[in-house]
Amino acid sequence: MRRLWPLTPRGTGAVALAVACFTIANEVGIVELMYFGILLIAVLLASIASLYLTRHSDTVTRSLSPDVATVGRDALVTVHVGVRTALPTASGTWRDTVPKGLSARADGVFPALGSGLRGAERVVHLSYAVTGVRRGIHPIGPLQVTSTDPFGLARRTTVFGERTPVTVAPAVIDLPALSSFAGEAGGTLHTTNSQLGQGADNLIARPYAPGDSMRRIHWRATAHRDELMVRQEEQESTPEATVVMDRGVLRFSPEAMQAPGADPGFEAAVSACVSVVVRLVHDGYAVEVIDSDGAVLAERIDGGDMTEVEGLVTRFAGLTARRDDHLGKLVRVFAGVMTGPVVLIVGRFDPADADTIAPVAHHSTLAMLLAVAPVGDSLERAADRGWHAAAVDPEGDLAAAWSNAAERGVSHALR
Repeated sequence: MRRLWPLTPRGTGAVALAVACFTIANEVGIVELMYFGILLIAVLLASIASLYLTRHSDTVTRSLSPDVATVGRDALVTVHVGVRTALPTASGTWRDTVPKGLSARADGVFPALGSGLRGAERVVHLSYAVTGVRRGIHPIGPLQVTSTDPFGLARRTTVFGERTPVTVAPAVIDLPALSSFAGEAGGTLHTTNSQLGQGADNLIARPYAPGDSMRRIHWRATAHRDELMVRQEEQESTPEATVVMDRGVLRFSPEAMQAPGADPGFEAAVSACVSVVVRLVHDGYAVEVIDSDGAVLAERIDGGDMTEVEGLVTRFAGLTARRDDHLGKLVRVFAGVMTGPVVLIVGRFDPADADTIAPVAHHSTLAMLLAVAPVGDSLERAADRGWHAAAVDPEGDLAAAWSNAAERGVSHALR
């Protein structure tokens, strides 16, 4: 905490006038001017002393609602300032320092306080809205509180060095459901059940184990045994989907590897990634997020588990690009297996890449490609090989590109 004690313009004028009185009184011999100059200095010292004795602030903490900010959305910052004062204080001003990753008007009037017992701390709550501008972790602070004495001669500015890191998550775009592919791609409505018994009463129950679905609970057996029991014969298969986020820096700009939010193309890819995950999990898919070489970026998220999705979005606030180019390894990741929907998100994408990843489309019930910077006829070539492709501009409409690609096979997002 730093305290600054500059005089106000009025206080500076009072000092200049006192000096002039001393000088003239010494030259002309007018004693009254000497007394007046002394009075001005005394009033100025009393003003400074009143600022020091009345208000004393020790602690500053901040809270954010919601806990994580999002690019393009508002959040509320509340600043809690602990104050101790023995005498009534006049109102002042405050200003909080907001980094470039956030946008806000963080200033206002610091309220006047009534007198209180020395040592008894009261908390002043200041609040303002912030908007996420750039993905990453950005520190808010320091806080500056300024107050003046009743005469307006002295100004006390207290700067609190405490900073509060604020996580800004990538923007999540609301994407339409893949309704046209419900039959082949799966989803909540296509979770399959098979019962081997002749009825619920004849099903064999076993003790509940962590990970069992609550829908499998056999309530009659549970009441009889006084412990959770599940139906043994009921088998469930949950449709699975894979989202591939290619982070190769060669497909973006070098800034994408240095810090979050530095490369608009990479930001569009990250936003597309989390938006697709939100859509698929909401539709009931169990989703895994991997890099193009198979490295896991997010463990499997069960269908409908939006709490885990929120955690993934928060973790992706610090995601950056990686060295080298690994898109060619994607074929080996899916070799020899059949899987549900696969959504590939990539930066630069050229015709040779379409030929390289062509086999992946034949191992998926629905292969979708979102390219930030497609080259030439690469999307058309990928569509010929089974992909549903879309070009996504950082300023374009991701939802429209997603929907049109699913319906027609190839889409170019419009500005």
